[in-house]
Order: sequence, then C-alpha cells, then structure tokens
Amino acid sequence: MATSAFANSLLSSSSSTSFSYGVIPSSNNALLPSRISVSDSRSHILPFSTHLKLKKNKTNSSSLTTFCSLDAAAKDPEEEQTPIELKYPAYPTVMDINQIREILPHRFPFLLVDRVIEYNPGVSAVAIKNVTINDNFFPGHFPERPIMPGVLMVEAMAQVGGLVMLQPEVGGSRENFFFAGIDKVRFRKPVIAGDTLVMRMTLIKLQKRFGIAKMEGKAYVGGEVVCEGEFLMATGSE
Repeated sequence: MATSAFANSLLSSSSSTSFSYGVIPSSNNALLPSRISVSDSRSHILPFSTHLKLKKNKTNSSSLTTFCSLDAAAKDPEEEQTPIELKYPAYPTVMDINQIREILPHRFPFLLVDRVIEYNPGVSAVAIKNVTINDNFFPGHFPERPIMPGVLMVEAMAQVGGLVMLQPEVGGSRENFFFAGIDKVRFRKPVIAGDTLVMRMTLIKLQKRFGIAKMEGKAYVGGEVVCEGEFLMATGSE
C-alpha cells in the first residue's frame, strides 16, 4: 500500500529523514498519500504504527508533525454493533434449583431463590430470584402496580443466607435453622415484574457456642442496591 511504502521510506531513509527531529524536503511531497499534505504546525494521522515528529530546518520551510496509529482505517460502526441478546451473557450456574431444594426446606410458593451464581460455603453466596408477573403475590400487591413486597425481598435474602449456613463448616442443620432477626434494613428502590433480583449474603460473625450467626445482605437490580440489611440466624438443637 502507498502508506506502507511511505512509512518504510521514512524509517529506512538516512539522508533526508531522522527520528524525533528531521526534515522532509519539499521535493518529497509527491511521496505523500493524497490524504496527507505538508504544512506548518499541523498534526496528521497516518495509518501505520510509528510516532514521528519532523521539523523544518533553516533551509526548508515545510514541516510535518505526524501521529501514527495501528488502525489503517476507521471501522464501520455497523460492523461493530453487537446484537442486544449477546451483550448480556447468562449468569453462571453454580447451583441449580434442584441442588437448592436439597439444602433449603422451602417449597412453592415460598422458595424464593432460583439459582446460585457464586458460592463459598460457610462464608458467602450470591443468588438470583427471577421476578415474574406470575409470582403469586402480585395480584394483591398491587393490582394496578405490581411491586415485590419488601418482606419477601428480606425473606429471599434470608434463604440465600440459609444456603451459606446450612453447611458442616458452620454446623447448620436443615431441621434446626431459623431466621432470628433483622437490623438496619433499608429498601432503596421498588422491584417489579421482569426484574432479576441479585442477592449477596456474607457471614460476618458466628457464635457457634450460642448457635447465632450474623450476616450482611444486599440485593441488587441492574447493579443498583434495592435492599440491604443485617440478619441474625439461629442454628443448633431445638
């Protein structure tokens, strides 16, 4: 290509051109591609990967400051467009609904965790609840404006906490595990049908002697916090 030949001539020539500070005689103007013109105090973009700065000398009035790029030409924006369905890959499945049912005792209509996407038993878990208009609480909350009840967001987060705690590492038992209390709960935004509720629960304190666990929870929709709070879980014998 003409621009490549021009670049090679600049790099290989030792008589008329030097790196950083050199001279392109006016007679070399014919070698420049049609897009490039030699003029004083102007910057040009050439489609090759060298950064050159050429200045005029006492005997030549022409100067060229050149910034070169690896991109030979701007790509067509339409070619770079990604279909929207490919922009949002599915969450990884670390634990599916059948595995969740093996740990949690909850069943329809009160099992509020659909999938686990990150799991560190006895430490933390991240899970999702797909909120749909078919959820049985929407007809009454509210008929004209379906919003997921805040208490059910808290319950869903507590169930994720159960997935963390019902493990040998922390001595949890499916038969003897209870939601004991909540503190500092805040609801930041409403959750509506069509949302994907992403919940993270993290164990912050465990007192095995008393069978008490303190957890921190946050729920997100679209990366924004919609609910957060601290949870107390009770474990151990009845």
